[in-house]
Amino acid sequence: MSTKDTPAEKTGILVPAGMLGAGFSEATVERGLALGADVIAIDGGSTDSGPHYLGASVPKTTTAAVARDLRILLKAAARADIPLIVGSCGTSGTDSGVDWVAGIVADIQSEEHLQLNVARIYSEQDATTLKQHLEAGRIHALPPLGELQAETLESCTHIVGMMGHEPIVAALEAGAHVVLAGRATDTAVAAAYPLMKGMPAGPTWHASKIVECGGQCTTNPRAGGVFATIDADGFTIEPLDPTAACTPHSVAAHMLYETANPFQMREPAGTLDVRDATYTSLDDRTVRVEGSRFHTADQHTVKLEGARITGYETMSFSAIRDPHILANIEAWAELLHTILRQRVEQTLGLREDAYAFDVRLYGYNAVLEGLDPASGPPREVGVMLLVSAADQGTATAIAKIANPLMLHLPTADMDYLPSLAFATSPAETERGPAYEFVLNHVVDTDTPTDMFRLELQEATHRA
Repeated sequence: MSTKDTPAEKTGILVPAGMLGAGFSEATVERGLALGADVIAIDGGSTDSGPHYLGASVPKTTTAAVARDLRILLKAAARADIPLIVGSCGTSGTDSGVDWVAGIVADIQSEEHLQLNVARIYSEQDATTLKQHLEAGRIHALPPLGELQAETLESCTHIVGMMGHEPIVAALEAGAHVVLAGRATDTAVAAAYPLMKGMPAGPTWHASKIVECGGQCTTNPRAGGVFATIDADGFTIEPLDPTAACTPHSVAAHMLYETANPFQMREPAGTLDVRDATYTSLDDRTVRVEGSRFHTADQHTVKLEGARITGYETMSFSAIRDPHILANIEAWAELLHTILRQRVEQTLGLREDAYAFDVRLYGYNAVLEGLDPASGPPREVGVMLLVSAADQGTATAIAKIANPLMLHLPTADMDYLPSLAFATSPAETERGPAYEFVLNHVVDTDTPTDMFRLELQEATHRA
């Protein structure tokens, strides 16, 4: 594999999609290899879908989808003799997520008769060790959170540290052909190999930011992957699908994505600075970027992500088509709140601080709530009731108390009993434990790798 310390004049990064399991065309991977890819890099996770996946340590992607993508990428990496790097395995990067992806890789290697060394980088953190860092003053809050309490660490079901490129480089230098990383910055997955090969930090981190989500930096985000070539002065980028194009606008705009500042982005090792970057079209689908810089931080830090259980949820969903209720939908929702509170206290003896519920009016203001502009009575509304309580039984009992209200509740001025419509039978769906993110803090580290654990499994070569 091409992981030796030989300096390179340029490095080609093939990013087939924004996330492993999202799917991509095999033809675009072949195009990336033809363009001279030196590494295949793809993100395997995200926090976009909320805290459940970290809290429960389960993937949001299905095994079949991940296996389909990995089969194509493993065979391509083996054939081209280049490394494959996957970050944030299993969605949240927990240890079991890394092992889950590693198990899929092992099955594919056996089925396809591949002989690739596989490195696992574990990023899950122990609350006891973190409390020692906290006591030593090595953990610092990021906005909007305040000072971290030890009890918060203890309450988390899972905590991960977000690695930069250095643990991935260590795995490659140890002889890994396939690197399966726990929680990592999206950019580190793409930046690790070119940085190891001596590419300049500014262009490398900027290119890695732009390619992190695959085709999102192109004129057709559904088209799939992109290819970036980094050299001493900058980088070029083009889509792998011939129907898509990269433009200065589409490339520059990606610095707006998931960043607090479109001109700067913090990594564990320092800060990417693109204030002086220039974006130039080389042709109708390729862009050249120069002028990116990287400022190395005085102190290397690792960001923590942690989730804990907040309670147990039960959901009901009904639909309203009655024009009289729809003309007074806010009054109806307020009446539902009032009567449900009263009946819960009458039936279960529970005060308001013992549970919570949310009523969302889909088709009216469920997304923006009070920010939604007035647009007249809706034609129909879906009513979602989400109940949260300390245990599943209580949450479901409250949802059952709400059942007749969500089916027949009239407004105060109606002289008939309306019939609304439940979407499912039974109407109550138990969602199990609900989680919340509670950590947005960084840890000062002695080295970039000391919070992570590397295991290398060498392939058993047949005689």
